[in-house]
Amino acid sequence: MRMFMAGKSGVMGAGRRGPLTAVGLLALSVGTFTLGVDGFVLAGLLPQVSSSLHVSVATAGQLTTIFALVYAIGSPVIAAAAGSWDRRMLLAAGMIVFAVGIVLQATGTSLTVVAGGRVVAALGAAAYQATAYSTAGILSDDAHRARSLAVVAGGSSVAIVAGLPFGLLVGQAWGWRAAMWLLLALAVVSLLAIAVLPAARTPRLTLRQRGTVLADRRVLSVLAGTVAVLTPGFLVLAYLPAILHTSGTWIVLATLAYGAGQVAGTTLVPRLINRVGARRTLQFGAIGITAISVVLTLTRTAHPAATVTMAALGLAVGLTIVPQQHRLFASVPDLAPIAVGLNGSAIYVGSALGAAVGGLTVWVSGNAPTIAAAVIGAVAIVVATAVRVHPRVAAMS
Repeated sequence: MRMFMAGKSGVMGAGRRGPLTAVGLLALSVGTFTLGVDGFVLAGLLPQVSSSLHVSVATAGQLTTIFALVYAIGSPVIAAAAGSWDRRMLLAAGMIVFAVGIVLQATGTSLTVVAGGRVVAALGAAAYQATAYSTAGILSDDAHRARSLAVVAGGSSVAIVAGLPFGLLVGQAWGWRAAMWLLLALAVVSLLAIAVLPAARTPRLTLRQRGTVLADRRVLSVLAGTVAVLTPGFLVLAYLPAILHTSGTWIVLATLAYGAGQVAGTTLVPRLINRVGARRTLQFGAIGITAISVVLTLTRTAHPAATVTMAALGLAVGLTIVPQQHRLFASVPDLAPIAVGLNGSAIYVGSALGAAVGGLTVWVSGNAPTIAAAVIGAVAIVVATAVRVHPRVAAMS
């Protein structure tokens, strides 16, 4: 019988122990940055996409929905199916598939082809993103894991700041297909950067053993917390023009402020985790999201104040993702790559719920979405407080 344990040396079964080098972490964050830019750039280019493909903006917007659904389903499935692969091989395969999807979108002349490209790109993103986080966790010991996860998450956070202006500028100057080709260049850089990573493997488990994560109450509890705590932020972002009752420059500034705040939160989060623990850090984030949603209800029509409020909201959201990943590594170290994949799916569930709740409330009044965000944030506080996960000291033969 072979036992896998989570101790001071980190996740057993990894190719090495100890923290990743700065170069290795940068390589992973370049990849998450690339995927993050892809997610935000399309939002800024939808009018150009709809005009080019001769469809409505609403129809073009479904490309984002397709991506989210495929990612949410594909992430845990890929993590389970390729669980024994060297992480570098899975990262490379994911980025190559993502690049193929970008090429299909850049060259597609019909909605069907472009939608197919979004599906392919989503599968590649699902393979890469969860693997990037699991690689950072596997190659880090307990003392450095929070920092490593935060650096990788930082790539996605920086993409919020860069993605929107990137999409607007490129769309206005050269069109949406040029943006796809620039994304392809970023994907190639991300692919080449994988070469600097050391080998990393997860414990060899059967597919049935990997599937047990779906019934693990600790994992499901963490996932419930992820959905609850991230839904308010997605709700606000999705309906920001309606909430602020404006468009154009102030929406761009508010979104950039949110992204800058999330970068700050992601930078701060490893210190908080090491000082007060992942659960308490998550509570801080949930409390912040709830309180700031209330403040946004009061400042939403004073646009300078609302922009500052959005920066604070981004900071609070930045405190929530890494603690959840950290808890999954602590509670199910042998199944962490699959659990992290499921956490990625939970993020997209939060995105979908935020959009759905926002759509239902935005018709009531301008205040309704932020009030709903505060209510859901209160639920997240309860979940974050009630859910306690304990490390698995031994598992699976």
